[in-house]
Amino acid sequence: MIRTDILERAEACWTSLADFRRERNRCKRYTYGRQWNDMINVEGRWMQEEDYIRQQGNIPLKNNLIRRIVRNVVGVFRNQHTPPAARELGLPATPEGETAILRLEESGRANCMEELLARTMEEFLISGMAVHRKWFGRRAGRLGAWTDYVHPDYFFIDSTMRDFRGWDASIVGEIHDVTFDELCCRLASPAIDPERLLELYPGAGAVATPSFRPEDTEKMSFHSPASPGLCRVLEVWVKETRPFYRCHDTLTGSLFRIPAAEYAERVEKPNRERVEAAAKPEEARLVKASWKAEEVWRYYFMTTSGEVIAEGDSPYGHGGHPYVFKAYPYIDGEIHSFVADLIDQQRYINRLVTLYDYVMRASAKGVLVFPEEAIPAGMDIDDITSEWSRVNGVLLYRSKNGAPAPHQATCNAANAGVSELLNVQLKMMEDVSGVNPALQGKLESGATSGTLYGQQTRHAIVGLLDILDSFNHFIVDGALKELSLFKK
Repeated sequence: MIRTDILERAEACWTSLADFRRERNRCKRYTYGRQWNDMINVEGRWMQEEDYIRQQGNIPLKNNLIRRIVRNVVGVFRNQHTPPAARELGLPATPEGETAILRLEESGRANCMEELLARTMEEFLISGMAVHRKWFGRRAGRLGAWTDYVHPDYFFIDSTMRDFRGWDASIVGEIHDVTFDELCCRLASPAIDPERLLELYPGAGAVATPSFRPEDTEKMSFHSPASPGLCRVLEVWVKETRPFYRCHDTLTGSLFRIPAAEYAERVEKPNRERVEAAAKPEEARLVKASWKAEEVWRYYFMTTSGEVIAEGDSPYGHGGHPYVFKAYPYIDGEIHSFVADLIDQQRYINRLVTLYDYVMRASAKGVLVFPEEAIPAGMDIDDITSEWSRVNGVLLYRSKNGAPAPHQATCNAANAGVSELLNVQLKMMEDVSGVNPALQGKLESGATSGTLYGQQTRHAIVGLLDILDSFNHFIVDGALKELSLFKK
């Protein structure tokens, strides 16, 4: 079966996130030190800033403060994070609630959740998007609830969604690039056997050679895998409206619901038989039914041509999709990361560092100024240079009236004012990020008391509370979805 309608919706949602993916890759480059890779137009020719700076004879220096700030925020998260408590999850103080908490703890150990959450927090700071996939099944011979990290570049959500919590999403999904063996293990069924899958993926089994570097995921295509030997599978979850009838059998007093397709068999037919069997038709006890509609999450695993490999209703206890995602801040559907706010300051700091280096290289540093008319007989300038720089050297010259004496010229590069500007930018970086010296473990003076230092640290965290609490909501949502996996 081919579902081009779902395929087109999925592609439109993924395409709508092109700006997000572009900004994410830029923030990632700045975080990990590739800070001169922005493209600029120089006299009609596009080139990287790094190449342009080298063409000018300068060295593209950088002082990577973003990476240090990100590490500090991740460190604050690790220091403060504790697994969600029963009260946060709405669990009762009963043995059942304690059992649920124990299940979460056991699942957390199996999934290495501390490390997974720390790396996801780093991704959240860089891109503004955190995505996990919660599913129940068997992995490495063990049955349980599992959490997978989802790469934001391969994830897509409803482009019309505006709820910060994601409750109004009607489509969500992920792009999978898997080997043919993994494809068969996960999706092969009596309806679609490995031979049919091989027909759908004729290039499967070839040597997997990446078609682009990891940092160039902006070039990825919706229809082509990153490596020719891989199989691209689209996992799409769609919220569909399904009609049903809520029924009340007045003869037995039972309440039940039926699909709309069973209305004739389970309502009209019994009612007709009861009317025929009754002495007075108006006294017959009938089945009363009222039409309703419900929203159902349904999954589709499909090829990039729209061929459906597997489909069905949500198998999970929560009845929804398996993804837990958090976009920040998602005002009017826009995503703006923590790192994006630091890039302008980082760029200016890099320019000042490069300028400072240029000023120091261009300034005089112990240049010997020796009047030509003072050169002694029998010596040349090389002899003078050697004697001038020799320890305990003696240079004999005949002075002349009005001629300047030999001297060494130096220049103080600090007079250019670059150091003052750099200090201002470093201070602004702390103000913009909210990561001040107290949060970095630095003392302003040796006389700072422990009480004052603790108070400064608590005040410093105030600037990060919004992003830390947003990520904590992501963790709680994931824990609730994970608990519901055990209910079905």
